[in-house]
Amino acid sequence: MLTGYANDTVTRPPRSDNPPTTAALSKPAAAPTSGETSSKGSSDLAHRLSSGSVWALVVYVGGAGLTSVAQFEIARLVGLSSYGTYSYAFAWVSLLAYSATLGFNVALLRFVPAYGAKGEWSLARGVIQFAVGWTLVAAIVLAGIGAGIVAVSSARPHSELSTSLLIGMATIPLVTMYLIGATLLRAFGGIVSALLPERIVRDGLLLVLVVAAGTAVSWRLDAALVMAALLISSAVTVGVVCVTMRQLWPLALRGVSSTYAPRYWLTAVFPIMIMTAVDTLMNRTGVMLLGWTGNIRDAGTFAVGFNVAMLLLLPRVAVSTVFAPTIADLHARGDRLGLQTLFARASVLSFVGAMMLAVPLLVVLEPLLRWFGEDFVAAVHVAEILMIGQVFAAAAGPHQNVLTMTGHERAAAVIMVVSAVANVAACAIGIALFGAIGAAVASTATMVLWNVATAICVYNRLDLIPGLAVAIGVRRNKPQPS
Repeated sequence: MLTGYANDTVTRPPRSDNPPTTAALSKPAAAPTSGETSSKGSSDLAHRLSSGSVWALVVYVGGAGLTSVAQFEIARLVGLSSYGTYSYAFAWVSLLAYSATLGFNVALLRFVPAYGAKGEWSLARGVIQFAVGWTLVAAIVLAGIGAGIVAVSSARPHSELSTSLLIGMATIPLVTMYLIGATLLRAFGGIVSALLPERIVRDGLLLVLVVAAGTAVSWRLDAALVMAALLISSAVTVGVVCVTMRQLWPLALRGVSSTYAPRYWLTAVFPIMIMTAVDTLMNRTGVMLLGWTGNIRDAGTFAVGFNVAMLLLLPRVAVSTVFAPTIADLHARGDRLGLQTLFARASVLSFVGAMMLAVPLLVVLEPLLRWFGEDFVAAVHVAEILMIGQVFAAAAGPHQNVLTMTGHERAAAVIMVVSAVANVAACAIGIALFGAIGAAVASTATMVLWNVATAICVYNRLDLIPGLAVAIGVRRNKPQPS
């Protein structure tokens, strides 16, 4: 594991979308030698986290608004049943595409900064080429297997569901590539540039294509057409990511030969790959089980509620966007105080951001969904139940990032796999008893238990107080004025 870099020089990439957060360090940064130095460094990093998270949150909130508009407009145009079909197909695309990243969509945030910290740019270039090559192969293989299964098992080859799934399989390599590309942009310091393609370009173009098809072209709108629009918008997104990557590519990576350590990389990313796939499965279990059992309309209802609740995820992900590379840096320096302080700030920002979104959402939720149509009102209670889980997760803080970026990804993977199995079982029971509402209750209960278990693991392995308790603990440790 990359944990032996406590006293190495840290060199940041020269380009940045947000200079206060990701500006290059012009002088060697040694490990703190005194409490005063450590405190000053921790304060600076906390300030950088806050500033970077604000910019990331702006993009995420804007993108989330666009995504929500796109999803609700698509649901309104195609109807709840076709939207359920689209959501079911997209759930499989997400699961397979994230699985095809092989964990490199997270691990590159750890490998590239760590190799840069030692000036081992040949290894950094090697891991980038290795990740891009193997994830593309994995995506193509999974897409081919998925298409084959759909073609063989479908009783109606030209049905809306079969066609949507086949188009979705073709989309998988594109989704995988822009996920890896966005991760590299983050590793290179392009925080905002990493968020724009998926959040703005893909969903914005998806909305434009669907609306144009339904109005200007007057085609019959269904799930298959929406999946075709997703395929086109994903291809454009890959192009945008490639162009942006050329602009942010560090000078230190140009002209160096690649050095490979495949056994080490694969050993390190395997638990992350499991966590990535399982995390996606946990988010999509409700829709996938409802669609699998033929409850397509309930799948659409759950998907609408899920999309509303996912708005509360935005502050947490925005904070984690800056937090993940920084925690690897702090852990490499051996700066435990800085890590504790940063964890506290990240937890507070996540929780406050989630609450600021939750309160107004609860007020406008029912009239908003009723405006889209009476069919959508059924998603109100689903959204409310799922929002409870998101608020609890925000209060727990980005503990999964802490485990992953400090070499404890195996423990995190075990907890997540157990939670995912429990989630599938609970959702199956909940769906059988109460349909979409049962799936929402099961998903929320599993999320709470998963966060509690992961928080305990962070405390036991790293001696860090998790979640909002970190902020309380840090305040208690501050000297009181005389």
